[in-house]
Amino acid sequence: MLTIFKGASPEALNEIAEEMRVRQTKHFILLFSMGSQFDHLIVQQLAKLGVFAVVADPASVKAGDVKMAAPAGIILSGGPASVFNEPPPFDNSIFDLGIPTLGVCLGFQMWAKHAGAVVTPQEKREFGVHTFRIKADSPLFEGVAKETPVLESHGDAISNAPFEVLGSTDNTEVAAGHSGHLWGVQFHPEVTDTTEGVKMYENFVKICGITDRFPAHSVAQAKIDALKKLIMGKKVLIALSGGSDSSVVAYLLKEAGATLKGVYIRGIDRPDDEAYVKKYFSDEDWIELEIVDATKEFLKALKGHVTMREKRLVMRGVYKEVLEEQIEEFGADFIAQGTLYTDVRESGHGHATGARVAEIKVHHNVKLGFSIPEIAPLETEVKDSARQIGRDMSVPEDLLVRHPFPGPGLVVRIEGEVTAESLRVARAIDGIYIEELRAANLYQTVWQAGATLTHSMHTESKGDGAGIGHVVALWAVWSVNGFTARFAQLPYEFLEKVSRRITNEVREVGAVVYRISDKPPATIEWG
Repeated sequence: MLTIFKGASPEALNEIAEEMRVRQTKHFILLFSMGSQFDHLIVQQLAKLGVFAVVADPASVKAGDVKMAAPAGIILSGGPASVFNEPPPFDNSIFDLGIPTLGVCLGFQMWAKHAGAVVTPQEKREFGVHTFRIKADSPLFEGVAKETPVLESHGDAISNAPFEVLGSTDNTEVAAGHSGHLWGVQFHPEVTDTTEGVKMYENFVKICGITDRFPAHSVAQAKIDALKKLIMGKKVLIALSGGSDSSVVAYLLKEAGATLKGVYIRGIDRPDDEAYVKKYFSDEDWIELEIVDATKEFLKALKGHVTMREKRLVMRGVYKEVLEEQIEEFGADFIAQGTLYTDVRESGHGHATGARVAEIKVHHNVKLGFSIPEIAPLETEVKDSARQIGRDMSVPEDLLVRHPFPGPGLVVRIEGEVTAESLRVARAIDGIYIEELRAANLYQTVWQAGATLTHSMHTESKGDGAGIGHVVALWAVWSVNGFTARFAQLPYEFLEKVSRRITNEVREVGAVVYRISDKPPATIEWG
């Protein structure tokens, strides 16, 4: 199977032809992955529409390669580069081939500059959700409301456009454009925050003249079939967290016929993680469960480390050591993790093209280099699609709807050095917050929520005395897949109750605040 199109070699062209044969389609779209965190969502969006997408390397694919491959359309994703001062690798003559092309964010800026527009840093940058206003009728926006919310994440702007301007936002005059076979949007239609983005991609597919769509199929069954060929009858060790992702992987491995052992690592976990693992896996005859207490090892390794990146790296080391010991003890042939595409992409990996990919965070479950082959069946999925795979296999809903939780656990919800004392306090405040979210029937209305123990100190007045205590930052977000998020507007009465409980019950806390930043520009987790 072709993973990245790097040039029109006979082998690559044959692989594309074979993929189209399997999908029973004559058409495909060539997606140039420019390094965006969202580019995989474009592939998924097209797949939902029954359109085959081939990911291309902008650093190596030339116009001649594109002509030989003959895609029905081209999409250029967004990315961290800047057309103004850091032009990404790309053969601009591809824009002159006459193939319908959609530029997204950076991709739009690239063809706009090629067409003669000016691209410069924007005085008022746009991050988060804004209102897009359509100025001119266009096939790209057929059936789309004249004013619609869109997700933007850019610091450069297009001006002096020698082409048709299709729409704008408050801070961006040229938010969409059209020139012949070239189409562009300054926002991201592939994310759920752009509420009519699916319609826009559907319209672009029509512009490309794609009429045949490949048949839908069971993603869960396809993954099970592929795993059977690899691991049926083999010993597989799986790291279990009590959350949805590792639980879905466990069920995939079960259906694939693996001999399974699950390992839960205690030490930096949430108050109820272990309880969920025991409830759903301890009495099952298809999986052996072992709980390993690594609290001392984590604290020893974390001593003296204060930055979030340092702590994530240290945590990875202990995590790997524990699992390597279990691999040897179990005699495992493979190790499995619930790694999502979100984890891979934020770690600076993903589609292996020559475009620069920004490292947002170091994830504990990416590129660890275990002594045995690793299985990550969900690394092509985001949170929402992984949950759907779980539902197809009847994974208990109670596991699927648990909030995502970072592998490094409370380590990234504690600012500064992690100690036994700070772990105790972080676990206490998290427990109160989640307990109250459930009691108020708010837990399932938000995608993720957490409480961060900051190293900021606040003067306090408790009883007749005065002193200082830690500031606790609560946060909650609405999201679908974790690539983007909006802060959840929790009721003030609820926040007041949680604040009162935390400051009354956790003596080390002096004040509670609530974070109202979206992703972007912030990330969901504190660190």
